[in-house]
Amino acid sequence: MKRRWYPAVAAGLFAADQAVKTGVSQNMDKGAEKKLAGKAVLRRVENRGLCLGLLSGSPAVVRGLSAAASGIVTVLFGAALAGRKGACRKAGYTMMAAGAWSNTFDRFARGHVVDYIGFRAGAQKFAKITYNLGDFFIAAGALLAALGSLWSGKSDG
Repeated sequence: MKRRWYPAVAAGLFAADQAVKTGVSQNMDKGAEKKLAGKAVLRRVENRGLCLGLLSGSPAVVRGLSAAASGIVTVLFGAALAGRKGACRKAGYTMMAAGAWSNTFDRFARGHVVDYIGFRAGAQKFAKITYNLGDFFIAAGALLAALGSLWSGKSDG
C-alpha cells in the first residue's frame, strides 16, 4: 500500500469506531446487553478511567495520560510512514493510532470512553470486561508493529 493511504485508513478506522460508539450511545441504555454471536454480547458501558476503570476518579489525569499516549503513537506512526519499507509496522501503527485517537477523542468530547463489546466466557470478573473497536485496533496494531519490528532486517514492504 502506498504511504499516503495509511492516514486515510487510520481516519476510516477512527470514524468506524466513533460511528459504532455513537450508535450504541443513542440506541442502548447503560448496562443493557444484547447477544451478538456465540459468546459475544453488545453492551453499553461508559468507562471514565483507563483500562478496567483505573484512575476513574481522576479525569484530568486520565485525559492527560490518554493524550500523551496518543501523541507518542502518532509520532511513531509518522516515523514509520517516513520509512520506505516496513508495511507490517506501518499497518500496525495505523491501527494503533486509530484506536488511540478514538479513545482519546471520547475522553475529551464525552468525558468517558464508550465500550460495547463483551464476551460471556470464563470467570465472571472477565465476563464483565467490555471493549470497543479502538481497543481491538490497539491490540492488533501492537502485534503487527512488533512483528514488523522483528522483521525489520528483512524486506516486508
